[in-house]
Order: sequence, then structure tokens, then C-alpha cells
Amino acid sequence: MDENTNVPTVPEPVPEPVPAQAPAPVPEPQPAAPVASVPSKGGLSLSGESDERKVAAGEGTKWGMILKSLEPGKRKVKLRVTLTIIGVEGSADWESRIYDATGSVVWDNAAGPEAEVTLDGSKAKELKLELQAPKGVRYGEGAKAVLEVCPLDSPTACEKMTFNAMARQSIVALKASIGHERQVADDVASKVKAAKSGIYAILSPTTLRGYVLIEGMNTDELKETVRGVRRARGLVEGEMSFAEIDHFLTPKPLVSGIMEGDVVELIAGPFKGEKARVKQIDETKEEITVELFEAMVPIPVTVRGDHVRVLEKEK
Repeated sequence: MDENTNVPTVPEPVPEPVPAQAPAPVPEPQPAAPVASVPSKGGLSLSGESDERKVAAGEGTKWGMILKSLEPGKRKVKLRVTLTIIGVEGSADWESRIYDATGSVVWDNAAGPEAEVTLDGSKAKELKLELQAPKGVRYGEGAKAVLEVCPLDSPTACEKMTFNAMARQSIVALKASIGHERQVADDVASKVKAAKSGIYAILSPTTLRGYVLIEGMNTDELKETVRGVRRARGLVEGEMSFAEIDHFLTPKPLVSGIMEGDVVELIAGPFKGEKARVKQIDETKEEITVELFEAMVPIPVTVRGDHVRVLEKEK
């Protein structure tokens, strides 16, 4: 073939486009098969409250629980309680008891660690476990009670629950002679500084007459500390909640309770003892402007809100 002969060029075949395939469908997740509850080996069920509690000195707390047999017929079970005191060496003992639905004591730690009860088939038996703090409890002390319930016919197949209680501070009221509350509070504070005491705070609100509030831990130490304090009349039985004293801890504006037009008496400053009428109140500066009754010329005088005492409210 002649070198100059033109040879037609044959184009390469173009592959046909492959149609896009839809992605394989993702199978929807199937709900898990329900897991059957497995009864305990001993055929018992024990459930109830097990939260940690805070307990004041000399007070107790109770947890409710339900105990029942998963087998027919009457069965005797053994209750065993292991009580552990939390705290430093020499901590006072806590008391523990178990009550039935009628309030009768089923078990008491003074009688020993174990007791027996009878279950009637699958009928639930209501029980309550109580932990009581001693009056001499100290900060950081507590108790842990581990309850084991074991059927007598299968003594190694036990159900177990744990209960924890920690001691907390109490707020009590100390009676004091009216008008001498601050003096009593100062004298108690002096005794607290001089010796070890379970008192953490002392409050003598100006609006609370005849009482001083004390926050402490050990009620026995509280009584011993306030004993012999002049013009103190002893502790009031029981404790106060924080909600009862919260308003004493929140400072009120000096002009609180004062309205324009009120008749007041000045109890401090150069015009002490004078009577006046309130003309203006400045809540931002906690000041009031008054006009003196005895002044020849009505001159406005500005004083602090705590320098007056309301004698008569504006009608």
C-alpha cells in the first residue's frame, strides 16, 4: 500500500451509560424482644425506697418497702440487718427498727441482728425500716443499714437493700429576756469561741423579740453551751425549718413599710425625738424627706430610712 494513501480513522466505541441504581433499602430497626423478668433464686421480691436521707440529731427517718413471695403457700423468711456507723471513732450509736403495716415492731437492733416473718403466698407485706440519729451525733456522722431477706428453705438465696442516713444541722430557738436578745447572742458566741461546741451560727434578728436563733449539730452540746448564760431561758423543744427564718436572712430596704404621708418620729440625728410627716421617699438612696411639725417654717429634712419610726400610717 502506498504510504500516501489516507486510511480512515475509526472512532473508538463509547460505552453506553449505565443507569443509576437505587440504593438498597435499609431495613427498619425491629423492636427488641421483651426480656422476661427472672425471679430470684429464693422466690422472693423485695422493692421500695432506698434514697439517702438527712436526719437531725434525735430524729429518725423511715423507708417503705414491699416484700412478697413468688411461690404459693406460707413461707417463713429471715430478716437480717447489718448496721454500720459512719464517722470517727467513738461515734454515738444509731437506733434501727423495722415496722409492719400496723406499726408493730418486727425487728429492733437492740434485740439482735435477725428476726423472722411469715409470708402468705403472693400477698405483699408492707414494711418500714427506720434509722434514728442519737442526740449526741456530730457533723459527718451517719449510719448504713443493709437488709437481707432470706427464705428459711433456701437460706443462701437472699434479696438485699441498702439504706443510708447522714446527720444534718438543726436550727433551734433560744428563749431570751425581751430587750436583751443581742446580749444573749453575744454571750453564747463568747462561750462558743472559748470551748469546743456544736454551734455553727447565731442569729439575733432585730424584729424577733424574745428569741435568739442557733444553728448546731449536737443538741446535748447546745444545751450545755447555753446553760448559765445570763438572761437565757432555755432552748425551745423542736427545730425550725429554713423557710421559717428565710425572711430574717434577706435584708429589707431601709424605707420598707414607709409611705408618703406617714407620721414618723426621728430616732437618730440632730432632730432626734421630733415628729414629722413624710413628704418624699427615695428608694434608691434609701432616704426619706420629712417636714418637722414643730418647725416655724416648714423646711424639708432628708434622713435615712432607719432613722425614723412610723407612729401613724397615712389613712
